[in-house]
Amino acid sequence: MAEEKKKKGGLVKYIGYGSGAVGLDLSYGMFYSYLNKYLTDVLKLSSNFLLILTPIARIWDGINDPMMGTIVDNGKFKMGKYRPWILIGSFSNAVILALLFNNIFGLSGAGLYCYIAFMYVFWGMTNTLADIPYWSMVPSFTNDAKERSIIATIARTFSGLGQGIVQIGAPILMGLVSITKDPKTGEAVYDARTFTVLSLVCAVGLILFSTLSVSTVREKHRTASNEKFSFKKIFTVAKNNDQLLVFMLFAMLSNAGFYMISGVGAYYFDVVVGDGSKQGGFNTFGAIGSILGLAVIPIMMKFTTRRKTYQFSLLLAIAGYIGMLCSAKIADSTTGMGICYLIAQIGTASMFVSQTVFLADIVDYGEYKMGFRAESITFSMKGFLQKMAYTLQTIILYSGLSVSHYDGELHSANPQAAHTSISVMMLVLPMILMALSLIVFTAKFKLTDEKTKEIAAALSEKKS
Repeated sequence: MAEEKKKKGGLVKYIGYGSGAVGLDLSYGMFYSYLNKYLTDVLKLSSNFLLILTPIARIWDGINDPMMGTIVDNGKFKMGKYRPWILIGSFSNAVILALLFNNIFGLSGAGLYCYIAFMYVFWGMTNTLADIPYWSMVPSFTNDAKERSIIATIARTFSGLGQGIVQIGAPILMGLVSITKDPKTGEAVYDARTFTVLSLVCAVGLILFSTLSVSTVREKHRTASNEKFSFKKIFTVAKNNDQLLVFMLFAMLSNAGFYMISGVGAYYFDVVVGDGSKQGGFNTFGAIGSILGLAVIPIMMKFTTRRKTYQFSLLLAIAGYIGMLCSAKIADSTTGMGICYLIAQIGTASMFVSQTVFLADIVDYGEYKMGFRAESITFSMKGFLQKMAYTLQTIILYSGLSVSHYDGELHSANPQAAHTSISVMMLVLPMILMALSLIVFTAKFKLTDEKTKEIAAALSEKKS
């Protein structure tokens, strides 16, 4: 009886921890799925400015992310090593998110460009401040590997829920609060009021869920670290851990493929479909697929290796994207597209979980090759590669909108070139990026199940 009560208490605690991922992904989903639409359609910012801003922000992230990882790893607070940073990062990120999607000072011209540039970079910094300690906190709960996997799976499930809320809820909210109509179809479209309300909802949600998460859990197994931030160490790790570089490349390509769908979706349903509200139903299929995708690895691992499971995940995503293209071009069915998107998201969700596991293997591989562990630097690369993937998506998106003469005020009345460009970015490029990722992974990633077991045995022998 006591043991059963203990298990239930542990589950409640881990669900409480997982709720923090909902808040983080409310902000994350708002930024990555709708910021481009806000900047081009509402603020009318130049595509050339945005093409310059995103790479500059990523250069800074390359410095800030591993530096923040080291600072968090050396944290010494009464609340624990991670929880204070989660609160600080979440509260500041919520404020920046609300300011980013609201031109409350009525700025224009150079002042507006400077304001957006500052908020854009600061959003990335505050997101890192919350995201790194949140995901790094899992080992502090328990030393049991199986229990850690359960905790990570729960958190990943809540993470998908957070993004699902944004992607499904945004089109619904648009229909309720938008005061602007498509000049051709008369349907409600995303306007300044829509983004204002949506960003405030996400900001409040981020604060509430992060506070709930931090107040629910306790850090039991604290691992002290005296690791100091060093650019030299970052370069050493990057230079000598060849599998980290391979991982960064194939993960960036596949993540960019996923971001193309989420980032271009608002444009596609607004311009090509002519009814932005239909995006909510489409994204619902994707959210269901994300949940189902969590079962792929446990099922597949009973029959095959992690390597083949990951390849299967990518192939499933590619098959889903091909189905989306066929549904859009042959059957002209948004429901058919949604069903195929569900299939693609099953593969994508499984892909993301596998990448987390690969990153842990890469830490061991780095220690095996270099003689020291670089956990904070290596795990900070996860957030950095996601931002790099978003940058690749953004460069493609802004370039496509620019050359096709897209006009945010025309919506479905945009020229045919804009319709074609948006369709290609939504339906063709994701499968190409996923296919390239599969090729790189298959050809260059060498950490097979057998190799990781060999490395684990060597490290264990060295420590003993």
